[in-house]
Amino acid sequence: ERENLPIMLYFLDKAFSTIISSSKSSSSSSSSFIQSSSCSKPSEKSTISYEVVIVDDASPDNTLEMAQQLQTLYGKEKVIIVSRSGKLGLGTAYIAGLKASHGDRIILMDADLSHDPKYISKMIDLMNSSSQKYDIVSGTRYKRGGGVAGWDLKRKITSQGANYLAQFLLNPGKGCSDLTGSFRLYERHAIERLLPLIRCKGYAFQMEILVRAKAMQMAVGEIPIVFVDRIYGLSKLGANEILLYLKGLIQLFLTT
Repeated sequence: ERENLPIMLYFLDKAFSTIISSSKSSSSSSSSFIQSSSCSKPSEKSTISYEVVIVDDASPDNTLEMAQQLQTLYGKEKVIIVSRSGKLGLGTAYIAGLKASHGDRIILMDADLSHDPKYISKMIDLMNSSSQKYDIVSGTRYKRGGGVAGWDLKRKITSQGANYLAQFLLNPGKGCSDLTGSFRLYERHAIERLLPLIRCKGYAFQMEILVRAKAMQMAVGEIPIVFVDRIYGLSKLGANEILLYLKGLIQLFLTT
């Protein structure tokens, strides 16, 4: 994700500069982000306290080096780096990022520009809604106004098929129309309770989070988002990821 991180950080800072909130948020990603040849200085008009947590699993493309450059540019209070010795898994990356963060609310999102930070304000607005208190707000591709850009027909059928199969077998209920999506806003207490319980890997990891949350009577809301296929780098979806997903789905069906 070396090419993506500076761009992502710029748009995150721009998004937060338009949000007025008394809550402190952490934007955390398990992906190792980074780099391009240049990036803009952070806005000085930011109206919400936030930080970005970067978890790097010894990426071979010198992601860590770029993260350190961005930390110098934005400041250590704004960019927090967690450097690990190798690929230790998505779940442990989230836990490591959570431990390093300080926010009352945690945003988990992809670092490859697939998740547009412009939706963060809508997520916060929904979580702050006086009519319903939500523990989790999820971005969904499968509600009116949501969708996917840049995928071929095969990828769309695979994704929708996986989601519909999970909906049929697990019946998670309201607020869970996109079980495999990873762009979500969590109250800190919610994600701290959930992460130690998660056993699935790969795409099933995100699915299990919502299924466990509903089983624990947590309130889940959602907003429509448009997921954009990554600009730099290659998709990680392959036969192994599909098998891991099916294994996780069967496991959840039998145990929840």
